[in-house]
Amino acid sequence: MTGRVAARPIRSDRLDLEPLRADHADEMSEVLGSPELYEFIGGAPLTAPELRARYERLLAGSPDPAISWCNWVVRLRGEDRLVGAVQATISPGHPGPAAQIAWMVGGGWQGRGIAKEAASALVDWLRRVPVRGVLAHIHPDHQASAAVAAAVGLQPTADSHDGEVIWRLTFHQVWA
Repeated sequence: MTGRVAARPIRSDRLDLEPLRADHADEMSEVLGSPELYEFIGGAPLTAPELRARYERLLAGSPDPAISWCNWVVRLRGEDRLVGAVQATISPGHPGPAAQIAWMVGGGWQGRGIAKEAASALVDWLRRVPVRGVLAHIHPDHQASAAVAAAVGLQPTADSHDGEVIWRLTFHQVWA
C-alpha cells in the first residue's frame, strides 16, 4: 500500500455508505443519540456541534501519513435517512496492510440486518483496496456485534485489547 486510502461511496442492496462529511453531524447526532449505544464501547452521545468537531478532526486525517482513516455514514435508501456509521483504519503491517473496522447502527434501526449489510459491504470494499486482512475489537458480552463479525467472516482470536476480544479475517490473495 502506498499513500493514503480514501473512503469511496459503497452501495449494497439497501444501503449507501457515503464518505463522511462534517455536515452529516446534525442528522447523525440524532441517530447516535441513545446512551444505550455506548454500553459496551464507553463514552456518551455527542451533541451536533461536538460531533461536527469530531468529524472535522477525522476528515483532517491521521497525523501519521502511513495510516488512513476511512469513515462512512450509512444511509437506508428506502427511508432516505442516515441510520449508522462504519469505519476502517488502515495501517501498515506484516505481511501487509490491515484494516481495523467498527460499525454502529442507531437504536431505532437495530435488528434489521443493517449492521451486517454495512459491515459486509465494507469488508468487500476492503478486499479491493487491497489490505491483507481485517480485524475488529468486540466486547465479550456484546452478542449483537459478535454476530455481525461472524456473519462477515471474522473469527474470534485468543487475543484481547482493553478487555475486548480481537476478531480477525485474513485475506489470502497475494498482492503484487
